[in-house]
Amino acid sequence: MEGGERHVGGDVRGLWDGADGVVLQLEADGANTLLTASANGAFSFPRPLGSGTSYTVTVATSPAGHTCVVDGGGGGTVADRDVMNVAVACSGPVMAVELSGQWGAAFDATKDTQTFAGSIVVQDIALTVSGSSLSSVTVNGTAVPLGKPTAPLALPLGATTVPVALIAGGGLSKTYQLVFDRGGSVLDQVVYGKASNTGASDQFGYTVALSGDTLAVGAYAESSAATGVNGSQADNGAGNSGAVYVFVRSGTTWTQQAYIKASNTGGNDAFGCSVALSGDTLAVGAYGEDSAAPGINGNQTDNSAAASGAVYVYVRMGTTWTQQAYIKESNPEAVDLFGYAVALSGNTLAVGAYLEDSAAIGVNGNQTDNTALDSGAVYVFVRTGTTWTQQAYLKASNTGASDNFGRSVALSGDTLAVGTFFEDSAATGLNGNQADNVAADAGAVYVFFRNGATWAQQAYVKASNTGGYDLFGYSVALSGDTLAIGAYGEDSAATGVNGDQFNNTAGDSGAVYVFVRTGTTWTQQAYVKASNPGAIDYFGYSVALSGDTLAVGAYFEDSAAIGVNGDQADNAAVSSGAAYVFVRTGTTWAQQAYVKASNTGPSDQFGYSVALSGDTLAVGAFLETSSAVGVNPANGQTDNSVASAGAVYLFH
Repeated sequence: MEGGERHVGGDVRGLWDGADGVVLQLEADGANTLLTASANGAFSFPRPLGSGTSYTVTVATSPAGHTCVVDGGGGGTVADRDVMNVAVACSGPVMAVELSGQWGAAFDATKDTQTFAGSIVVQDIALTVSGSSLSSVTVNGTAVPLGKPTAPLALPLGATTVPVALIAGGGLSKTYQLVFDRGGSVLDQVVYGKASNTGASDQFGYTVALSGDTLAVGAYAESSAATGVNGSQADNGAGNSGAVYVFVRSGTTWTQQAYIKASNTGGNDAFGCSVALSGDTLAVGAYGEDSAAPGINGNQTDNSAAASGAVYVYVRMGTTWTQQAYIKESNPEAVDLFGYAVALSGNTLAVGAYLEDSAAIGVNGNQTDNTALDSGAVYVFVRTGTTWTQQAYLKASNTGASDNFGRSVALSGDTLAVGTFFEDSAATGLNGNQADNVAADAGAVYVFFRNGATWAQQAYVKASNTGGYDLFGYSVALSGDTLAIGAYGEDSAATGVNGDQFNNTAGDSGAVYVFVRTGTTWTQQAYVKASNPGAIDYFGYSVALSGDTLAVGAYFEDSAAIGVNGDQADNAAVSSGAAYVFVRTGTTWAQQAYVKASNTGPSDQFGYSVALSGDTLAVGAFLETSSAVGVNPANGQTDNSVASAGAVYLFH
């Protein structure tokens, strides 16, 4: 431009259709120039300015129903080129859009097109549109009521655009294009986690639990003699006493929040053999604890019932964890292993003692008749305020010696699932013949439902292809009306979902069975196998459910692949382990991800434990051997100098 004259401009966003336009004012060299921008997009003041001129752009008048501000580039000095970075943001009639799920960003009324990042876990979106000036709302082409959530909109992998069309008074209208991107990479590893006191044979990652932005990791063979929360991690005077580590997420960053020990730490107590999280409550099992005290907060020092077991409940206030309860079964006996399995849902805690010996049947039977050795039991506790009490003592409807009822437990609201992996019935499906004990260690699962304070058995669940030594029920997971059951000893060589269940040429490859409830009736929805079943892979040793997402661990899988969806056929890392993620659309399940560690190593046993919460997957590899400490340590994954230290991996 001649004489070094430049123009000042930028862009306007957020104006609704039908608006009169926003009046902008340019102040420079003591003179004011007005410009009406009648639509969203670029604008430029016609008045030229010389190089070196100071200027200010402000909003002189906002159009009716709008508030407009200059939110960037509103002042400066003209240099040797046009200034085109003035940003004017307009908000129209007051309104809001709330997004369901975990989409991680807020709606911005000034942006016509917005993209929200999700993951394979979040498969749908419901929108709630509100605003006192709005007269009508259309979402994805369908009229919806103000202030109420829409029906869930299905979101396939990739990006889905959902138009939101609004009409307000004064002839104003607006259509937003909301883009929900579930991504094409399926899953990304975000954390490689180690203990803060990594030690040989600690087995960090033996158990994992997730609830929102909180992760609990059990290391049941850790040896510190510390007691309580955040004690001395360096005192290894209580071999195999066990510990639990709590991590929290802020934004995208995970950090350790607490190092937790029992209030009566003892050698071989195995504190952390099981963990469960629900909001700000953590339950930790210690199946090797020895006290003979019954009930809640009894004598922790009476070690006269070896391996009777105990459970410890902790609560978080702000960022501080404290122990709330020390829980024992109502009939503690030596080697009951109370606490081997725990599950939490709100104010309800379920605890398995799979070597308990009572011959009782059903709910609240005779606890003193110990004529059914290792039949197993489950105990339900409830919290009122800060006080825990035992609500129920549960046994199988066909209690049998060595059935191991309570080896696994899962809770969701008023529904409890109990796995009994050594049960022997040859029945198949739902509520079959419980007395036909001709399929040794086939396994079974019992579903209980609570009405008020009363528990009753709702279903007796068997596999659709019951076989001896399948160990159906070794793992269980519940989410609402969906139940997943692992049978890591199942032998079919089928791949994927609903394949040939009777092709038993891959011994101990493992399987998972998904059941759904309608009303009070359970039916099998899917028979799930790995995409690369191999003998002794133990697919189904661990399972986790979150809504329509299922995670399955196969800790003896042998591939040397690294990361997500690598080469499944390279079996050069024996027992390195794998995890598989399946997603349900409608009633159909399909595998979405084949997950390996970022530092796959033989015998690491990645997938020994799995947990899901929202869009986050945690996988434990309790025999991983790095000496690193903390979260994402630099170069920490390659140092294999500490046998069986263990690690945990987080994926988003």
